[in-house]
Amino acid sequence: MIRAVLAVCLTSTVVVAQETRTAPPENMVLAAQVMLDAAGFSPGEIDGKAGANFGRAVAAYQQSRSLGASGKVDDATIDRLRQDFRAQPPTISYTITDADIAGPFQPEIPKDLVEQSKLPSLDYRNALEAIAEKFHASPALLESLNPGQAITQAGTQITVPNVMPTEPLPPTQGKPAAGTTTKPTGARIVVTKKTSALTVEDADGRVLFFAPVTTGSEHDPLPIGNWKVTGVQQMPPFHYNPELFWDASPAHSKATIPPGPNNPVGVAWIDLSKPHYGIHGTPEPSLIGHVQSHGCVRMTNWDVRRVMEWARPGTLVVFQP
Repeated sequence: MIRAVLAVCLTSTVVVAQETRTAPPENMVLAAQVMLDAAGFSPGEIDGKAGANFGRAVAAYQQSRSLGASGKVDDATIDRLRQDFRAQPPTISYTITDADIAGPFQPEIPKDLVEQSKLPSLDYRNALEAIAEKFHASPALLESLNPGQAITQAGTQITVPNVMPTEPLPPTQGKPAAGTTTKPTGARIVVTKKTSALTVEDADGRVLFFAPVTTGSEHDPLPIGNWKVTGVQQMPPFHYNPELFWDASPAHSKATIPPGPNNPVGVAWIDLSKPHYGIHGTPEPSLIGHVQSHGCVRMTNWDVRRVMEWARPGTLVVFQP
């Protein structure tokens, strides 16, 4: 069971300044975001916009391919991405299934954590949100790709990013997740505060996976140092302890918030040897890399699913400036 101390991990609303850059055309950004995602260099939420997360993913990919880490999409970068992507189209057709619209859904989710604890679950708000997360995309992007389409109706064919779909996770009922570790041992997880990025690296320092993250704040700084994974849980409940929040309401009491993708820690929790800290998912993928957290490392739900493939008890986790 996730301990009450994990309550230090919620996101605050302090916005991080983004670098201003000349943006490539939106259709090129969307194609590059899809190809980066497939190559293991996540741009975070695929939205067709050239934001800070996109630039960091481009730079990390360029460095891994010895292209010069400019963070800008030039011809050499696009050519290499297309080569790695094997010239597949960046978007594909997808037929909405009965399972996509079956729910259960939780259309009204209050911001107050104690009020959230009164809900039966923290499921997706609607089918649009669920399908968007399945394809690592923003709901707004899906709507723009499918003007006039009924994205909530089974049998409807829609256009989606050409990524590996993320399927729902079953809960582990407070026990360690089984069968989630599929990658070879020897990798380490590195979180860099300066770039708001997480990398999974092999023994030679080669980047196996890259993703944007939200880290600590002035009140709850990222604990610089070397730590280890102590366990992994999927679809965990969240045990809220207001005593661990500097900005908690004095009227709040301890509460257990039920599992679900809109749970405060999303679909997965990777527990660390540093007390009160972990790597976890989020109910708000659009905020990753753009806000500060209450200390933990927060990722999109689909990206933390990928990190779970390497995380196992004893895996080295490095938090660096």
